[in-house]
Amino acid sequence: MNQEAGSTPEARNLPGCYRHPDRETGIRCTRCERPICPECMVSASVGFHCPECVRDGGGGGPAPAAARPRTLAGGTVTADPRLLTKILIGINVAVFIAIQAKGSLATDLSLIAAWPPAPFAPTEGVADGQYYRLVTSMFAHQEIWHIGFNMLSLWWLGGPLEAALGRARYLAVYFVSGLAGSALAYLLADPGTQTLGASGAIFGLFGATAVLMRRLNYDLRPIIALLVINLIFTFGWSSISWQAHIGGLVAGLITGYGMVHAPRERRSLVQYGTCALVLLVIVGMTLFRTAQLT
Repeated sequence: MNQEAGSTPEARNLPGCYRHPDRETGIRCTRCERPICPECMVSASVGFHCPECVRDGGGGGPAPAAARPRTLAGGTVTADPRLLTKILIGINVAVFIAIQAKGSLATDLSLIAAWPPAPFAPTEGVADGQYYRLVTSMFAHQEIWHIGFNMLSLWWLGGPLEAALGRARYLAVYFVSGLAGSALAYLLADPGTQTLGASGAIFGLFGATAVLMRRLNYDLRPIIALLVINLIFTFGWSSISWQAHIGGLVAGLITGYGMVHAPRERRSLVQYGTCALVLLVIVGMTLFRTAQLT
């Protein structure tokens, strides 16, 4: 990521993190003064420490849980910071293969509010109590171009975000954003419309990434440009569910802000409380739409 255009020449030649040399950083460990990137920062009473100093600070043994290396958002630093992203991609690919093998599975997993329309009965869909569709539709794809584009976006956005937030917080942003996209599509789209795809969750990652980049004072122009291009596609094609994209984006912005701006002393409460509030809105929208259709 590039620095802001107004930075000084010195800022453009920042040292690389001692664990990730390709990542420029202006932060140094307050103990050993080695440069550290956001992934390696461990919050201390004064400044930040590197993972090695934290481990060595207790006498050379394993660091206690409270002093283990933490991400910018307070998550635990892991050996494979992209593990959940890989798992999510694997689930999406597995469901795609299953749908190719059995085409009717797409209808069983996709988001449908109510079908067939009145006066035909019985109906199936979320309004008929099939609330699982709000989740399963997040992992269903029919076209190769659809899953290809979504999985590339998930890899590009998800890996760095998972490393910055930590696994639990990253997964919370992903699922809350995906559910928000499903809920808004359920609320606003035609009841017979079939919606599927991970786009709602991925737009949530767009929003959370923008908030994170702003928090780190990175140049926002690349992510904004990419987001604008995606929004043009969203509203330029009638077959794309703009409701799912916008719902996911808004949820990603809100939960992402809660993750990276939560005060340290109440970090978990604010972070997961923000997710809970967004989930409460999602439940309210879902119940309201169900009451309309039944």
